[in-house]
Amino acid sequence: MKFADLGLSDKLLQAVEAAGYTEPTPIQAQAIPPVLMMKDIIGIAQTGTGKTASFVLPMIDILASGRRRALMPRSLILAPTRELAAQVAENFGKYGKEHDLQLALLIGGVQMGDQVKALNEGVDVLIATPGRLMDLFERGKILLNGCELLVIDEADRMLDMGFIPDIETICSKLPEPRQTLLFSATMPPPIEKLAQKFLTNPKRIEVSRAASTNENITAFKIPVKPREKRETLRWLLANDHVETAIVFSNRKTTVREINKSLQSYGFASGEIHGDMDQSSRIAELNRFKAGEINILVASDVAARGLDVKGVSHVFNFDTPWHPDDYVHRIGRTGRAGAKGRAFTFVTSDDEEAFSNIEKLTKSKVKAFGKEDVRVELVDAKPKREGGRSSSDEGKREALEREDDREAQEKSKPSRSRKPRRDEQEADRSSQAKSSRGRGGRSRGDDNETIPAGEWNGPKPDFLSVSAL
Repeated sequence: MKFADLGLSDKLLQAVEAAGYTEPTPIQAQAIPPVLMMKDIIGIAQTGTGKTASFVLPMIDILASGRRRALMPRSLILAPTRELAAQVAENFGKYGKEHDLQLALLIGGVQMGDQVKALNEGVDVLIATPGRLMDLFERGKILLNGCELLVIDEADRMLDMGFIPDIETICSKLPEPRQTLLFSATMPPPIEKLAQKFLTNPKRIEVSRAASTNENITAFKIPVKPREKRETLRWLLANDHVETAIVFSNRKTTVREINKSLQSYGFASGEIHGDMDQSSRIAELNRFKAGEINILVASDVAARGLDVKGVSHVFNFDTPWHPDDYVHRIGRTGRAGAKGRAFTFVTSDDEEAFSNIEKLTKSKVKAFGKEDVRVELVDAKPKREGGRSSSDEGKREALEREDDREAQEKSKPSRSRKPRRDEQEADRSSQAKSSRGRGGRSRGDDNETIPAGEWNGPKPDFLSVSAL
């Protein structure tokens, strides 16, 4: 099936083609025609399936005719986070170039004055987070009785963040009849109840079973002790062919600590979390997208709505508290048909939480190193004839001698003197260089193809931990 078969206008088809797309994803193919027919729909699709375009594209054609009025947006899109709202706005900018549509973005963390000015001039599409929208509505800065199309995006995330009461209030202020589109990766009972209350004879579209994970993602769990998490993360970053990676943590303070630790070992990393203002978060995301950094440490604020091409790895430094968050976190990799790998660190305290994840996804996650079915994410360089070069052998011997020296130091009696601060700094620098040399972000010396399932570096201690 082609986009031309879905009933979109010629102008829109040209914009889609200019963006490099010719065939719709399953959710787009099934959602676009009924949206154009002005039907209510419930779209259930895992993250990374092109869900945003499935409502943005038909909305552009629907809103192409009509007149905008001050303070009265013609359509409303509710998103749970600033990042997701910004992504939706980016899609409208990409596909709506040839259409005269005015857009307003209502999100926290930015000045309210410019947002109010945009509303006063009249908007066709209002993209908002529930908190900022309710704030402006209560101040009398916006009227919702002219809104004829409502989109509730990532509804299950709205539930997790406590926005359902706000959404119910907002829906009660909108006119009836109207067209309502609800999208969610999972459908817990409260979301089902919300859909029954505010949607009229909706068409249900489900392109994958609820809470399923992307088949292009190879997922592993790593049984690990809490104090070994950072060392384990560094080993994986240095040895698993990491191109770009997102490291998720449950706490904002841990995000900052991980980022500082990675930077001290020479990794090009950055951070994003809820304590950062919007401009700083956007700047850090742009650095990540531009390749200035290849590791982004994030709290769950980035688990949804963060669409970056080519993310090869996701690391759950902390096992997610909520099973649904696991689906969305690892969904940052394996997007648009690409392959990806996801690792979750599981301590003894996380066993119940991880068991709930496996129940939700209805799949058992293998322990890393037990049955490692490697997915090749990059093209390995061909092996030279005659084996490794003398320079490679020399480097390997040097690394082995270094490991022997480290082992001898560890075996010395504990009464040995405490190293000076300058010696500690030198040792830390040496470890960082060694880590990068053993297969970190730069793999220029790796001239050997790694067969599937075999190790790409020294075997770390954490693999000796028994599987959960």
